[in-house]
Amino acid sequence: MGVTECDNVLMLLSVSQRMTEEERDKVMPLIIQGFRDAAEDGGTSVTGGQTVLNPWVIVGGVATAVCQSSEFIMPDSAVPGDVLVLTKPLGTHMAVTAHQWLDIPERWNKIKLVVTREEVELAYQEAVSSMATLNRTAAGLMRAFGAHAATDVTGFGVLGHARALAAQQRLDVAFVIHNLPVIAKMAAVSKACGGRGGLLQGTAPETSGGLLVVLPRAQAARFCAELKAPGRAEGLQAWIVGVVEKGPRGARVIDKPRLIEVPPRGAPLRPDSPGTPPPEPPRAPF
Repeated sequence: MGVTECDNVLMLLSVSQRMTEEERDKVMPLIIQGFRDAAEDGGTSVTGGQTVLNPWVIVGGVATAVCQSSEFIMPDSAVPGDVLVLTKPLGTHMAVTAHQWLDIPERWNKIKLVVTREEVELAYQEAVSSMATLNRTAAGLMRAFGAHAATDVTGFGVLGHARALAAQQRLDVAFVIHNLPVIAKMAAVSKACGGRGGLLQGTAPETSGGLLVVLPRAQAARFCAELKAPGRAEGLQAWIVGVVEKGPRGARVIDKPRLIEVPPRGAPLRPDSPGTPPPEPPRAPF
């Protein structure tokens, strides 16, 4: 909704019952400090919360802000002719999974013909960097460029969240996704696994994914350029991924979406590495 100022954060911390006392004493303070550091990056602080015992380690919280109605964007004003912009690449789940498979021979054997160990490590690092990047800058630019709607992309994938957003629109519109920006090599890994997780269909879950922003066509390219402008946080990028059409308040990914390989920051792909697709012909912009 374009709100960038947070008044208060409460932390919910779950300590695993399976951890030894020594593990708890070493690990949990690091998690708490990381959460506090992230809150500080967002311009706020943790003022309280709750700690519980649980089979799993969990950290999360609640962020609150008090705003005037003029300070946020109601996510319901998409019109035909708008475009869809995504502010982080897809594939975090696939990258983390592939990284785990490096130590599981029977799993690694499924993908080693399309990706190298080095490329998996780089994809994993890119996924971690992406997940650790706040959406605050992109949210702030939404107001500056007249966004008509937006949502974050998390557990239901870009298509699932696009459908949920389309269902909330005041007009009868449909969101059509043509492009899927994916962390480099993860599309090839997904194909090698028979389409595991729905990455190529837009249904793969993401953790701390980007924003899917609906913008006027005339403003979309400027929004993407401003996000990458000098002085912004390193590595920010955005892609025009689809269009808004007249339709029954739904969303879809076209049958053969364009896959955009997003190279790890500072590590461009080698053109002769396994799984690298041939260069695509130029495509006309939306």
